[in-house]
Amino acid sequence: MRRRAHQGALVAAGDADGCANGKAAQCYAPAPTRCCICCSLGQDPLERSKLARPLTTPRPSTRVRAEVEIDDPSVLLAVSGANGSNLRALAGESGVDIGQRGGTLLLSGNGDDVALVERFLTQTAATLRGGRSLSSLDCVRALRMLRSDPNSTVRDLFEEVVLLAPGHRAIVPKSLAQKRYVDAMRTHDLTFGIGPAGTGKTYLAMAMAVQALSERKVKRIILARPAVEAGERLGFLPGDLAEKVNPYLRPLYDALHDMMDFDKAQAMIARGQIEVAPLAFMRGRTLNDCFVILDEAQNSTSDQMRMFLTRLGHSSKAVVTGDVTQVDLPNGQCSGLAEARGLLRDIDGIVFCEFSEVDVVRHPLVQKIIVAYETRDAERAARREESHHDGFDPSPAAPERS
Repeated sequence: MRRRAHQGALVAAGDADGCANGKAAQCYAPAPTRCCICCSLGQDPLERSKLARPLTTPRPSTRVRAEVEIDDPSVLLAVSGANGSNLRALAGESGVDIGQRGGTLLLSGNGDDVALVERFLTQTAATLRGGRSLSSLDCVRALRMLRSDPNSTVRDLFEEVVLLAPGHRAIVPKSLAQKRYVDAMRTHDLTFGIGPAGTGKTYLAMAMAVQALSERKVKRIILARPAVEAGERLGFLPGDLAEKVNPYLRPLYDALHDMMDFDKAQAMIARGQIEVAPLAFMRGRTLNDCFVILDEAQNSTSDQMRMFLTRLGHSSKAVVTGDVTQVDLPNGQCSGLAEARGLLRDIDGIVFCEFSEVDVVRHPLVQKIIVAYETRDAERAARREESHHDGFDPSPAAPERS
């Protein structure tokens, strides 16, 4: 009689306590149930082996502990956040358990994750000694930056002040992609910022433009936008030309007034130092000593994009922003932004900065909404591709027989 060891038990082929069909030597059922699975179903045990085979439990990862001591109470409070909100955000993002004992933060978790959080806390504590505040979103974004780029530092992110807005509010890049975007605008005369809504493309470009004007690096700021309706027809608008195009340009005014005092901005607009105009008004002009921003560029046509890019004059910078997934042009028209990305990517002096949903700096729900829509779009594209292949025969048709 043959016997087979299984999880410390012996099951005999043909035993009364074993398999009724006499195939216990091949059965992978757990010992307590013997071969009841295959017997009750009346199937060959080998056909049920995948269901009955015991699973191997992975070994738990080794947990490590670390401590970060912060001797300055004000810095400790800034790092922890109100009622520990920053520490909870860090724990949720990293999976590390974070506790506190006096001025010491206690970390426990996976070795790599603990090392990442320890690195963040150490660098952040040194950075916050200057009196800077910190939000839970700042913590999450900085942690993601450190994870994606081991050579980056918290200081690179938090001390990169682009502009001091009214109320001494510092405008800073809040992700690694935003920092690269700011660096690109400083070192290149033509920068493209492409990505989903809420990633700071226009806002940071506006901050760089206001900074350049305040430091007299340029003489004017020109803000342009295609006058394209977003999926609905507004009909004929009342008023003169300025009043008709104003609704399309309102987002640019909002960003501008967030950067500087309202009265100061209006005075600069009246003097012509700041100009907000539809893209069509750029034709025939040469823009010297300007910082030019083209917003919502995905709604420019190929001819409009070509016209805009050839307006750039001496001592000028241009920034083109847009989201190629939100094109509002009539069906059949090619987006000038999408075309430019393919044509100009390899030209020296032009840089393309790409953003993703992880760079969204609006409400946390915006990032989840973007992911949901992108997933839907990808599924639709996959279904279209599948239906295209199902209905298309790549082989040539056979000639008819007479």
